[in-house]
Amino acid sequence: MPMTGRFVVRSTIGLLAVGFLALLLIVGMTIWLGERAQVYFNEAIEARNTRGAAVELRDAIRTAESSQRGYLFTGNEIYLAPYDSAKTLALRQLSALNRTLGSRKEAEVMLQRLTSLISEKVNEMDQTIALKSDRREADALALFRTNRGKALMDEANIFLSGFIQAADERLTTGVDEQRANASMLRWVSIVGALVIFLVIGGVVVTVLRYTREIAQARDEVRDLNASLEQRVKHRTADLARARDRAEVLLSEVNHRVANSLALLVSLVRLQSNAVTDQAAKDALDETQARIYAISLVHKRLYSSGEVGVVTLDEYLAGLLEHLETSMRADGHGASLRHDLEPLRLSTDASVNLGVVGTEWVTNAFKYAYPDGAGEVRVRLKGLPDGRGELVVEDNGVGRRDDEPIKGTGLGTRIVNAMAGTMSAKIEYLTRHPGTTARLTFSLQPD
Repeated sequence: MPMTGRFVVRSTIGLLAVGFLALLLIVGMTIWLGERAQVYFNEAIEARNTRGAAVELRDAIRTAESSQRGYLFTGNEIYLAPYDSAKTLALRQLSALNRTLGSRKEAEVMLQRLTSLISEKVNEMDQTIALKSDRREADALALFRTNRGKALMDEANIFLSGFIQAADERLTTGVDEQRANASMLRWVSIVGALVIFLVIGGVVVTVLRYTREIAQARDEVRDLNASLEQRVKHRTADLARARDRAEVLLSEVNHRVANSLALLVSLVRLQSNAVTDQAAKDALDETQARIYAISLVHKRLYSSGEVGVVTLDEYLAGLLEHLETSMRADGHGASLRHDLEPLRLSTDASVNLGVVGTEWVTNAFKYAYPDGAGEVRVRLKGLPDGRGELVVEDNGVGRRDDEPIKGTGLGTRIVNAMAGTMSAKIEYLTRHPGTTARLTFSLQPD
């Protein structure tokens, strides 16, 4: 059964929707696992601090106890050298243990009892040492031989061992959970990648089949043209109608793609509003700006009636107005001024140019004027050698070659990728003050 253009459009959109859902699943799973990893990281730090405080508290008490015994049985004050520091360390680690576990209700009673035991143990050691120092050896030994100190230490060791074991179990449980989450992400990524691969394969097969059928139809037209002049006239008229229909279909595709991308921008905006993590929110806002730059090209295509060429001054003016409004809404105080010549560029190159301009203008708003308002200027003009030039400049704080990249660095990689696709040249010029970003590109199609 021959394929129709409407079927191709519907099947392509359907397959792309499936691929987009698979991509959303992967992204959503990644975000969720990232949040879980942060929770585990915080719990691991708390467990590590708890375990360290418990171990150091136990060791400090044991050190103080050994110093006490050495002094009691020998009378040599050299054994008291580590006693005060060990006692101070034990009390400090007890306070640390109370800080780390103070928010856990299940440990409240145990902490209170442990604090009482450590206090009694320290008082018992201080008392025996004081009696020994006053040369009341008999009283000191009598107090020591009551085994009260040993009983206190044994009970304290039970609590400390319990805290250490609980911390180890929390770490082990967290590691097991992270392994399970990593395995889940691996399988979700594999399934999602398989779905996306099948979607791409389905789109390619559909397009190839449709292209092959169109080629077969043209061959039939050529055969009929060779035999019947009248049929040639009729076929020419049919082809003209088919071409008009194809242009209408392509305009419809651009219209649907623009609407779909506009919907995607709204979804990303909703997700950004729902996210509390500032880094994730910034990443979603940047993604929204990039998608909007692409959708605006398709909107220009179906509204202008031209399917292969974009008028850059109209396209960039709308894009820059949107960017300025969005950035001001996010609290950035800079203003935007542009001077755009009416250059014309192919659709793909226009998309790349819009994404590059979006990245540069966004970075200028975010980083050029950290302490107040300023101005960002955008220029587009043609050069005598048949090339175009896009310039974004500011009078802000500027950038240095040895300065680390601000943000995640994804924007820089996107700009480099877009410029490479256009065979364009990127230059960053240091101003005094400010920075100039310059992109030179060919106005002629490859």
